[in-house]
Amino acid sequence: MDNPFYSGTVAVIGLGYIGLPTAVVLASRGVSVIGVDVNPVTVERVARGEIPFFEPDLATSLSGAVALGNISTSMEIPVADAYIIAVPTPITPNEEADMSHVFAVAEALAPQLRPGAIVVLESTSPPGTTEELSRTLAAARPDLTFPNDVNDSPDIFIAHCPERVLPGRLMVEMVENNRVIGGLTPECAERAAELYRVFCRGEIQLSDATSAEMAKLAENSYRDVNIAYANELSMICDKLGLDVWEIVKMANHHPRVNILQPGPGVGGHCIAVDPWFLVGAAPEEAVLIRTARMVNDAKPHHVVSQVLKSARRFRDPVVACLGLSYKANVDDTRESPAIEIVAALAQQEPSMTILVSDPMLSKLPSALQGFSNLQFVKTHEAVAAADIVALLVDHNQFRTLPRKLLEGKVVMDTRGIWR
Repeated sequence: MDNPFYSGTVAVIGLGYIGLPTAVVLASRGVSVIGVDVNPVTVERVARGEIPFFEPDLATSLSGAVALGNISTSMEIPVADAYIIAVPTPITPNEEADMSHVFAVAEALAPQLRPGAIVVLESTSPPGTTEELSRTLAAARPDLTFPNDVNDSPDIFIAHCPERVLPGRLMVEMVENNRVIGGLTPECAERAAELYRVFCRGEIQLSDATSAEMAKLAENSYRDVNIAYANELSMICDKLGLDVWEIVKMANHHPRVNILQPGPGVGGHCIAVDPWFLVGAAPEEAVLIRTARMVNDAKPHHVVSQVLKSARRFRDPVVACLGLSYKANVDDTRESPAIEIVAALAQQEPSMTILVSDPMLSKLPSALQGFSNLQFVKTHEAVAAADIVALLVDHNQFRTLPRKLLEGKVVMDTRGIWR
């Protein structure tokens, strides 16, 4: 398939949950793509057409792109016409943005830049990061002009384009969703938009880089605040002995009310992390956003206390914990509240036997290895042996679990799928 833009190459830096699908979507449209990652195992697997994580339709698209010769991999940043930076931006233990990966890329990228190159930061970032990235590259390459230096036609065009995709639907939403592209100059935004129009069917809204950064944080903070309300409501209902699922169902009959479904906490790299970037940017003003984060961070501890309370009625309690990923039907465990819950139970009650099952995973994550009272088993085995069954993730396989297997057991359904 001919592509309407690049006859050169695009280097996608970071082959994780965002970078690899982005690289594959570009390559599937005829663009010559070089995927860059610091992990040699990831680089080797992708080069063979093998996916390093599960995502529907990704394996087929990757193997096709590799077979056509449209995608290759490297551990070194090459010379390219465009660069898409999609590396992690986690938070520190103090809830501050850790941008070290982005600026490590900048250091390695600077020597490879040539006039006309486009640099797009996709990694979710605090407001002002794209401007700082440009200044960092400019300091390393005084022979080139950057958007910081000139308003019109710099040598290097720099923009921010945050992702808006949902694990489990990445390959669809990568193409169909609307995008915001913020350039350090209007020309930077338009140059980046030309690249994204190769595959993006959604509306592309052009803006400045800092506004684009802020929009991404605003989106995920909005979701976090609404989830926090549902989670706080569930804790109130627990205290009052009420069924939160029934309360939410009744309340949502109001034509202007749409309460979300509560859960055991909030996970994933976006919603559990991004609001802290706003808190860091304006700590005195972000009162509601900070409070929502605290509510959602507290929910796993509430689940743990509920399990421990139920366990007191058994001499040697056996608890089945179903699900470890941060959401249903994916193998992504980043910031998963389920893992936090299981680890806390294993630490706080060494005499408790904990049987863990997740059909999306083949083994325990590293954070749960080393606990002598914790075993990774098949779902039916875990439920059959358990006194307490704690549903932590609403995988489809758990939805179809025969109800008779739960008879006579204490059931803690944090997702409300067995009501």
